[in-house]
Amino acid sequence: VSFATGALLSAAFFDVLPESFAGLQPEAALPVVLAGILTFFIFEKFFWHHHHESHSPKNGHRHAHAGKEKPLGYLTLLGSLTHNFFDGVAIAAAFLTSVPLGLATTLAIALHEIPHELGDFGLLLYSGFSKTRATLLNLATGIASVLGGIAFFYFAPHVSQLESYALAFTGGTFIYIAAADLVPELHKEHKLGRSLAQLAFVALGIAVIWFVSTTLEHGG
Repeated sequence: VSFATGALLSAAFFDVLPESFAGLQPEAALPVVLAGILTFFIFEKFFWHHHHESHSPKNGHRHAHAGKEKPLGYLTLLGSLTHNFFDGVAIAAAFLTSVPLGLATTLAIALHEIPHELGDFGLLLYSGFSKTRATLLNLATGIASVLGGIAFFYFAPHVSQLESYALAFTGGTFIYIAAADLVPELHKEHKLGRSLAQLAFVALGIAVIWFVSTTLEHGG
């Protein structure tokens, strides 16, 4: 989580937003950044955090097989589909801008998705899904990333500066995910040694994204 925090913030501020500002004036791009933050706040509020605390798998899921929590499972899948669709759009927009930006964006998204998908899997189990069904459905939501990428690739040539707008939106979502989802998890740790380790991994995440971006940019 610490590493993903650094990677997302680094990708947002060093890669995604500067590329967006290269194609758009800041006064045009910044409202889109804000829209990305608000969009993810809204759908996470209703499809993720609304049930996350009160229906945590840590509370046990022995009552889930009675079917009472089935709607939670489907809401989780719907939220994951939406999230993954935007991830696909972000990856496509980044690669259409440059290969280094595409690789850095893909890495940042992948690092964030590991804890996110594990959380989804736990909620599906709590909602009464079998392990096999939860695994398959969780993997199936990844198709939305492909659809998002294809849709963006198809529409990009027909909409002026669509890549720049998509990158601005992506920058907003990266900032939101890091600040609203990942940083609060880091604040749950209070021991000095572990907190310093978290800081080191945040810095490492920043360094890795910076290295991937700058090395590939200068290399070709």
